[in-house]
Amino acid sequence: MKEFLLFIFTFIVTLIFYELFVVSKTKKKIANGVKVKDIVEIRYLVNRYNLDMKKIDYNQLLQLVALLSSFDISIVISIMLLINNFVLEIIFAFVGIIISILLSYHLIYLFYKKKGMIKND
Repeated sequence: MKEFLLFIFTFIVTLIFYELFVVSKTKKKIANGVKVKDIVEIRYLVNRYNLDMKKIDYNQLLQLVALLSSFDISIVISIMLLINNFVLEIIFAFVGIIISILLSYHLIYLFYKKKGMIKND
């Protein structure tokens, strides 16, 4: 139960942090008509999976990335705290976050592919 509460707490804190410092700043720039430089996550998705940004709602994609990134970080932290060796914790955190982020971005790709929002080659 303690691990589950830690997971929920980490998820909420990470999501709030991401919303405040990434999503809201980007939305404000878009609302003010400022050309927004894409955040790294979205640039990766567009370049790797050929997302068609003309069809995709940018705000929805921002929210989806924020939600999945928070989930990834929460899972890795929760599992990492179950390990008692500091060196193994660091190794797991590094490897775990990379694997979970790549899997999450692939899920985003599959979601948009199913909706037909991928550029045809």
